[in-house]
Amino acid sequence: MSFQAYLNNIKAKTGKGPDDFKQLAEAKGFLKNGHLVESIKATVITNWLKEEFELGHGHAMAIYASFKGKTE
Repeated sequence: MSFQAYLNNIKAKTGKGPDDFKQLAEAKGFLKNGHLVESIKATVITNWLKEEFELGHGHAMAIYASFKGKTE
């Protein structure tokens, strides 16, 4: 599955895209000024996405990757 396919599936399931998740992550303190807070590990973010949005691990990692700047 391509990276974009992951993002499309996430949008279909949650109604949210990467920018929406970035705003939510900023509100939770995981991002600051659009950048990952150094002390926040991937597991913290993926667990949040799995619990709150019922994403699978691969889909949660795609959102995490988008936080790190991956766009493809």
